[in-house]
Amino acid sequence: MEIRRAKPKDLDGLNRLLYQVEDVHRIGRPDLFKLHEKKYTDEELLELLGDDSRPVFVAVDDSDDVAGYAFCIFEDHRPDHCMTDITALYIDDLCVDEKLRGQHIGRQIYDHVVRFARESGCYHITLNVWECNPSARKFYEACGLKPLKTGMEYIL
Repeated sequence: MEIRRAKPKDLDGLNRLLYQVEDVHRIGRPDLFKLHEKKYTDEELLELLGDDSRPVFVAVDDSDDVAGYAFCIFEDHRPDHCMTDITALYIDDLCVDEKLRGQHIGRQIYDHVVRFARESGCYHITLNVWECNPSARKFYEACGLKPLKTGMEYIL
């Protein structure tokens, strides 16, 4: 398995996995997530692939088929008056094809992101996990992540 920056030729594989993520979220929170919608349009995806402030990584097999991805965003806290001068790498989304889960591809992607963040001078990696996705939370905890803050809601 090779982990590399995503390219325009990966668009179909990225879309396939984005729909899988949408399905998990929609099943868990149908009140928030729309049916048959993905997080990014094709145009937005192509723009992201060229944006160094929002790196996208893919895990590809020997046939160069996308097996998983990580969408990341650099967050610079330097202009913040109350936080220290740090840069974080936020994992906006990490997904492994549902047919390939259990093969440690997600861990390989995560470890690649950690190396990239270190090499980029980041202080830490952050992410959010939906409460309706306990397997994702378990995965991230196994990777050593700990809660940073808790988001809460009250539905009216």
